[in-house]
Amino acid sequence: MNCAAILILTASCFSWTSTIYLPNKQETKKLKYLLEPPVYVEVTSLRGGNATLPCVLRFKPSHYKVKWTKLEPLRRGSENIVMITNGSAHKPYGLLGPRASLRKTHAMDASLQLSNLELEDDGRYRCELINGIEDESVIITLRIEGMVFPYQSRNGRYKFTYKEAKEACAEQDGTLATFKQLYRAWTEGLDWCNAGWLIDGTVRYPILHPRAECGGELLPGIRSYGPRDRIREHFDAFCFTSRTTGFVFFVGQPLTFGEAMQACRGEGAELALVGQLYSAWRFLSYDRCDGGWLKDGSVRFPITTPRERCGGIPEAGVRTFGYPNKTLRLYGAYCYR
Repeated sequence: MNCAAILILTASCFSWTSTIYLPNKQETKKLKYLLEPPVYVEVTSLRGGNATLPCVLRFKPSHYKVKWTKLEPLRRGSENIVMITNGSAHKPYGLLGPRASLRKTHAMDASLQLSNLELEDDGRYRCELINGIEDESVIITLRIEGMVFPYQSRNGRYKFTYKEAKEACAEQDGTLATFKQLYRAWTEGLDWCNAGWLIDGTVRYPILHPRAECGGELLPGIRSYGPRDRIREHFDAFCFTSRTTGFVFFVGQPLTFGEAMQACRGEGAELALVGQLYSAWRFLSYDRCDGGWLKDGSVRFPITTPRERCGGIPEAGVRTFGYPNKTLRLYGAYCYR
């Protein structure tokens, strides 16, 4: 695969919390105490934003508690409890606890509020009413609005173990993507011929335009290698990122990598991470037809309005020159502050 350009098409994004309705097919038991969410069971927000996960009681048993849990199929050991309340008092738990509270707009409201959302908060949450006789629950999905980008080692194609891929995404202001995130990116235009790790330990790649060198003339879709050996096998990574609190800007004179680092520090900033550049392109429509150093030693530039003299590729995206020799004085710098 020619890695001269990374092309990701994305649908327009919203800067506010939005909701959509998705039928909750897993909850077949008729609820007695909890109100089935009548409007939505998926809540969408951005990193750094807030979200409310709805959970409302029809009526209260004489003795009960409500437990909020983040469902994590890959988690080992105890479940990831976020909050427990008995209606009058509540107790937060775990890493999410300090950012969690109860909405309590009325006596029957057990909705969970999460503040300062992080990438890892994406996922499914269970609101469970427990009274020792007829326990019941509803499940709400929290989706962090963001984007997926493929990421490759500076040492070449297929160099990451699972652990290394996870660390590489974190170093570039992201997390390993979930299958749902990769699937959504594919529906928004992601077409990439190199296979990459996902957070569940599977290896996949999205194809919109089938071709012989990318799995053959099969129908468009997400190609899958299935679960792979996390220690012995090596692939690229699909990372997920979202809106950032800072901003990316360009320093224009030709610089070596070391000079680029100093130039950004002189502006009270640091060389941008790959995820930060993608975020600026995706959420701020950042468009710049100049190659610039990033902190990982790669050279890239973001294009929202494709034109012939800026890569000559008709789709918007973040173009890459790979990892040039750091002593070359040919590029500017993308800084983040």
